[in-house]
Amino acid sequence: MEDVNESQKVFLMPKILKHFGGDLTGKKIAIWGLAFKPNTDDIREAPALYLIDELFEAGAEIVAFDPEAMDNVRTAKGDKLNFADNMYDALENADCLLVATEWSEFRNPNYERMENALRSKVIFDGRNVFSNEKMDELGYTYYSVGRESK
Repeated sequence: MEDVNESQKVFLMPKILKHFGGDLTGKKIAIWGLAFKPNTDDIREAPALYLIDELFEAGAEIVAFDPEAMDNVRTAKGDKLNFADNMYDALENADCLLVATEWSEFRNPNYERMENALRSKVIFDGRNVFSNEKMDELGYTYYSVGRESK
């Protein structure tokens, strides 16, 4: 059971690597959500932390935003990653968005701002905050958990 729990924390990593041809060198990844769950600054066992380690190991640059947990992550990870002042600033020139915590403010974003900020319309959604239909309608390449991607 523990192996299953551990693999769930980095479930999206193979999808990210496959999408980018196995090489994340020079790729900028925006992460929304660092806390273990929304409405807390608790980062113990947070999937985002495991993903951050894997992404760094694969050569990615990371810009993260979380409404509560950034100070705790800064303490835990140091200056290895960059932190944004808001969710849209994290997207500036990013190659994709990775949603790691399901904060309510992430559910109904300004899609035009997202599109204008992102380098490419690619989302890896580890918390299923968006619907497949909406992402399809907006023309995103969208990867979620436990749902068929188109």
